[in-house]
Amino acid sequence: MKFHEKLLALRKQKGLSQEELGMELQVSRQTISKWEAGQSYPDFTKLVLLSDFFNLSLDELVKDIDVQEVREKNFTDEKVAEMYLDYEKGKSGLKKIWRVAIILGFVIFGIAILALILHFIFPDLSFFWQRK
Repeated sequence: MKFHEKLLALRKQKGLSQEELGMELQVSRQTISKWEAGQSYPDFTKLVLLSDFFNLSLDELVKDIDVQEVREKNFTDEKVAEMYLDYEKGKSGLKKIWRVAIILGFVIFGIAILALILHFIFPDLSFFWQRK
């Protein structure tokens, strides 16, 4: 029996709705529905909570799970592509930050050079930066 079938059977044995089981585990009814449909799997902490709730060992709860099937469902091409896009967005965001920092550096450097030039051209204006 696969995990999603076992979860459905255990929930029905206890006479619980998906909503009630979700409240026990602090997840939504939709999450329970996805687990029971085999569309997703609970993380480790939720598996521990499930095993405690149904008074089963983790081995009894997850026995007969096809690990390769879990991997395939969790790392579909779409999810891998999504992770790659997130990485690329982060990279482009970092590039923008560097561009702004470089431009700001050039502006500050330009102001400093302009102040020096003005100091040598108009030495009598030096009262602006001298202490009194």
